[in-house]
Amino acid sequence: MHNEPTTLPAMPAGLTPDWLTAVLHDAGIGTTNTITAAERSQVGDGVGMMSELSRLTLTWSTPDASLPASLIAKYASTNPMNRQAAGSFHVYEREVRYFLEVDARTTARTPRCYYARLEGDACLLLMEDLTGYRVGSQADGSGLADTRLAIDELAKLHAPFWNNVSSFPWVPHVVNSYHADAMIAMANGGWDNMVTVFADHFPASVLANRNVILDAIPAMQAVMDQAPNTFIHGDYRADNLLFGQVPGQAPIVVIDWQGPMLCRGMVDVALVLGQNTHIEVRREHERAIVRRYVDGLAALGVEYPFTSAWEHYLDALAYQWCYCATVTGSLDSSNPRSKAWMSGLIHRQVAATTDHDLLARIRRFA
Repeated sequence: MHNEPTTLPAMPAGLTPDWLTAVLHDAGIGTTNTITAAERSQVGDGVGMMSELSRLTLTWSTPDASLPASLIAKYASTNPMNRQAAGSFHVYEREVRYFLEVDARTTARTPRCYYARLEGDACLLLMEDLTGYRVGSQADGSGLADTRLAIDELAKLHAPFWNNVSSFPWVPHVVNSYHADAMIAMANGGWDNMVTVFADHFPASVLANRNVILDAIPAMQAVMDQAPNTFIHGDYRADNLLFGQVPGQAPIVVIDWQGPMLCRGMVDVALVLGQNTHIEVRREHERAIVRRYVDGLAALGVEYPFTSAWEHYLDALAYQWCYCATVTGSLDSSNPRSKAWMSGLIHRQVAATTDHDLLARIRRFA
C-alpha cells in the first residue's frame, strides 16, 4: 500500500474509473490495465455511523482474475453531526494511521488496504471486499468457536506492542486524554437514558449503584492504563469481526480501526467475553479463554502471569460499564438492529456483574 499525494475527490461521486485507476496504479495494482466502470452501492444502513461505506464493483479493460473485482470505500460521513462527532474522537486520523503505521507491525488479519489518506476532516480507505465472510453479531452473541478465534487474534494484535507504546503519540491513552474525557462525559450523560430505554435489563442492585459506577470511572481508567499496557482495538465487538466460510479465506478478519487506544489488553478481552460471548459459554469457559489469551501472548514472546491476567480481566470487566453507558445511552437506539445489539451487550454486562460481584470491585475505585 502507498500513500500517494493524490487529492481526495468529492465523496462518493468522485470515485470515478479514472481516479480509481490512478490510485490503484500508484499501489502497483493493474498497472497495464484500466478501470472502465465502477458501479457504486451502499454497504450497511449507516445509522449512527461516523463513516460511510460503498462497494465499488469494477470493470477492467482487460479481464484479469488476479485483479480485484470490487473494493470497499470507507469515507467520512456526509452527515454534519456524525462528522463533527468523528472529529472530536479523531476517528478518521486513527483509522488511516492504523493502516499506514501499525498494520504491518502485527500479524492480526485485517482487510488489505490499497489506499489510505486523510485531508482535514475528510478521509478515504480503499480496502479489499470481504463480502464472502460471515459478519459477527453482537445482537445474537458469540459462541465458543468465534470467541476463541477472537481471542487468538487479540494476542497477535497486542503482543508486538506489549509495554512498548511510545511510538504512537497520536493514539490516546485510556486515561488523561480527549478520548478518556469524552467517555466520562458520555457515560455520565447517557446513563439515565440507558436505564430508561433498556429498563427491563437492570436489576435493582445496578440501579442503586448508579453514582458509585459513574464516580469510579476516572479511577478505573487510571488502572486500565497501568502496566502491562499495549495497543488495543478499542471496539472489539462481534460486528467488527468477519469469519471465513470457505477454504482459502482467513479464519477471522478484524475491521473498523477507528477507536484504537493505549491501555491494558484486557480491555479488549473483557469486551469480547463480557458483552459479546453467550453468557453460558462465558460462564463455562471464561478462565480457559483468559488462559488461552495468556498462552497466545507467550507463544509470541510475552510473559503474562495468569494470576495477574485474571485480576486485570476482572478489573476490565468492571470498567466496561463505562463503554456500556456510553454506547447504549448516547447512540440512537430507535433502529431495531441497534436496539437488538445494545440489548445484548447490556444483558451480558449485567450477568458478568452478578457472576463476579463487580459492584464490590467497583466500590474499591469509587
